[in-house]
Amino acid sequence: MTEKNYNSQQKEKKAMKKQEKMQKIAEPETFKQEKQETAEVKEVEKKETLDTKQKEKLSKLGQAKEKPRKTKAVINASDIHISTKHSAAICRFIKRKKIPEAIKDLELVARIKKPVPMKGEIPHRKGRMMSGRFPEKAAREFIILLKSLSSNSAYNGLENPIIVEAVANIGSRPFGRHGIRRKRTHIRIVAEERKDIAKTK
Repeated sequence: MTEKNYNSQQKEKKAMKKQEKMQKIAEPETFKQEKQETAEVKEVEKKETLDTKQKEKLSKLGQAKEKPRKTKAVINASDIHISTKHSAAICRFIKRKKIPEAIKDLELVARIKKPVPMKGEIPHRKGRMMSGRFPEKAAREFIILLKSLSSNSAYNGLENPIIVEAVANIGSRPFGRHGIRRKRTHIRIVAEERKDIAKTK
């Protein structure tokens, strides 16, 4: 074997190896391109499906009926440290009044200018009542509750709300290590629109 033949064979082998390497390098690139194309197609399909779903949801919302408007505003308070007797008297004093009117009356009670009519052996007060007192602490607590009730009624969109229900019940009485035994009262106040009250009558 001559040197020329030997060199030519070596060159052929080297060329073959280079071709194989180039093929190996080219194959993953094409594979990557195919992957990218398939991913793009999938993204487009996803977007189309999402658009169709959103359109269906919007159509359903449009077809759906509007939610019924609330005609009541309720507030519940539990375990307030006030007298149950005083709170029951204030509940009777507040009923069938507008919320701002009730707040004004209770502010006068807190200033000891207007008494709350009460039952029992209690001294006589000025005004159209036999007996009454000035429960300042209970009046202040009720003012806070009535203000939150007015905000609830405004949120529900009530016009000219009137206090329909005002109830005071005895709260929990802890014994032993559960806490100091104080006066505790549960209060519930409900306000309704004036139109609804007129219809029920």
